[in-house]
Amino acid sequence: MKRTHGGADAQGAARFDFSTCANAAGPCPAALAAVQAADATRYPDPASTKLRRALAERHGVSPARVLIAASASEFIQRLTAVTGRLWPGAVRVPRHAYGDYAHAARAWGRALLQGQAACTEAVTLSWHADPGSPRGENAVLAAADEAVLTAHPHVLDAVYAPLRLQGTSAWPDAARDAVFVLHSPNKALGLTGVRGAYAVAPARAAYDVQACCAALDAAAPSWPLSAQGQAMLLAWTCPEVQRGVHESHALLAQWKLSLQQGLAARGFAVEESATNFFLARPPRAVDLQRLRAQGVALRDAASFGLAGCWRVSAQPPAAQAALWNALGRLRADARNEVAQGGGA
Repeated sequence: MKRTHGGADAQGAARFDFSTCANAAGPCPAALAAVQAADATRYPDPASTKLRRALAERHGVSPARVLIAASASEFIQRLTAVTGRLWPGAVRVPRHAYGDYAHAARAWGRALLQGQAACTEAVTLSWHADPGSPRGENAVLAAADEAVLTAHPHVLDAVYAPLRLQGTSAWPDAARDAVFVLHSPNKALGLTGVRGAYAVAPARAAYDVQACCAALDAAAPSWPLSAQGQAMLLAWTCPEVQRGVHESHALLAQWKLSLQQGLAARGFAVEESATNFFLARPPRAVDLQRLRAQGVALRDAASFGLAGCWRVSAQPPAAQAALWNALGRLRADARNEVAQGGGA
């Protein structure tokens, strides 16, 4: 099954990349230094003992509730497989969401429900995201009833929470304690090439959450993280790194506003969002491969069920100038093609 993602492709990394949601303000210096200093000549601790303690302290939970993952996508696959074995049933995902939720459900032969679609089969895994992708919206907590959230495994994907530029989460602590909360800070740190994630398990549930966590641990690889992955996640627990990410918000907001205004001036319908990324619909079809040939990468949102839209991330002025130039060339080429066709 084909999966669509932003970022590098067969041509390598684009010089000007609007297709991913990574922090375009650049790698957090302290986190980058920690990754570069990691000792790649030795095995990392397979139990991630020091890391789990540091993450547990950051979230105010016991280390037993911290589950280490090779990446957010790896955890999505593993959780879908494990919960499907323990509690066979359907998987519910948001109507427009990260495609790996649905891909994992299909890969493990589980029925898939999108949005509030009805199903005759019992739902035994539910996904939520706050902020969501591709719209970057602050999610509304629909299942506020604790009995609903604890009846079967629910997951709150909080990967984009560190890149929330405005508003706050609607998920109170009590609701977060009832679900798995998934974190992957490499986007916020501007280090997407370093893979690593973790989840905080529920404090309580109507199902056997301890058995679920034990099964997830048993299904994990012996070394889910490289030395660099452990270093990145350990750096994430440092106040200096947290401040660095927060301080980047002002610059990201400035770049985002400039990008939105530039797209709107060129006839794009631009959606508001709470994050460094947003949706935009071009006034006419644009050949993204022709833009890519000019060094500009953009992400079509068709894989999110939003054909004709782009998910666009805030980028610095040089990247925006490259986008405006590339769009101008496409418009000029289109006019020339019309003129040549009319003269034939």
